[in-house]
Amino acid sequence: MRMSVLSWLALTLPVCASAQDGGELRSAALALFGTVASVTDEERRDPKVVLGQALFWDVRLSVNGSVACASCHLPEVWGADDRPFSINARGEATSRHAQTVFNSQLAQAGLRWVADRPTGAAQAVGSITGSMGFEDAGDIVPVLRRHGYRPLFEAAFPDDSDPVSIEHYGRALQAYEETLRTPSRFDRWLQGDDAAMTDEEVRGLGRFMEIGCAGCHNGPLLGGTMLQRFGQVEEYFKHTGSSDADVGLMKSTGNEADRYVFRVQPLRNVSRTAPYFHDGSVADLRSATRIMARVQLGRELNETELDELIAFQAALAGDVPTNFRAPRWDELFDDDGGGRVD
Repeated sequence: MRMSVLSWLALTLPVCASAQDGGELRSAALALFGTVASVTDEERRDPKVVLGQALFWDVRLSVNGSVACASCHLPEVWGADDRPFSINARGEATSRHAQTVFNSQLAQAGLRWVADRPTGAAQAVGSITGSMGFEDAGDIVPVLRRHGYRPLFEAAFPDDSDPVSIEHYGRALQAYEETLRTPSRFDRWLQGDDAAMTDEEVRGLGRFMEIGCAGCHNGPLLGGTMLQRFGQVEEYFKHTGSSDADVGLMKSTGNEADRYVFRVQPLRNVSRTAPYFHDGSVADLRSATRIMARVQLGRELNETELDELIAFQAALAGDVPTNFRAPRWDELFDDDGGGRVD
């Protein structure tokens, strides 16, 4: 949780005036954040990825036959959910807001709001008895076989004589999610394209580093590298209007030191993934940015600062991945694949 020397140096930089005179700012930002790489066609064609894409979008693979991973991670909100809480296959609301699946596998601290699942595979397997609604993770195996998945598992895991398994289910979903990367204009600017960001967006980057946001929101995702207390200066729920003061990591550890501790939210695509925070309690990014400055840094932002920070965060949005859609079911299965998410 401690700020690195690099972060400290970056935060001392002056706010840059324009996209064309940002050499020093660019060098510091490239070292502090780094870039997100584009996805290749070869990655998308990998049999594990092909299998994972089918698993992600197939609602038949849930206890009620109507919920898929894609039910809570929507293209129109860049892989997140526009509801404060998703509804699982048991008809119950999830305990926390669904974060975007885009770029998720690059998060160094782990996945979900309290980083309690270390990999995409672990998250996928955990969701079998979570959002998918099964009593036991093994219950999904006969469902996969019944719906004709064995050939896809055989293609993805050719060295296994019995490839349809929970472990391979998780590995395939992780492989697919690893291809859901969204490089943005920010990456092009970091790589030397001055025209990729506007002057206001560059000033916003300088502001982001200067006032201290980058002390926690660093790394390629501008977040996802650490856990921190939400409400360093003031209690967060007094500003978010949260109906319930979620204690964060403490809920699972019982440790008072973990009260209100959450994984620092990655900011890639943040301008497209409202509502915000673990309970979806804040509807717009301007309010969320104002609240974060207040409760984390003890700083009241003026309108110019907010304008610049919002502009910079817009530059972090990439395109929805081309393979973030249901596959052509008739190309994967003999039947028509009815009942899946289209």
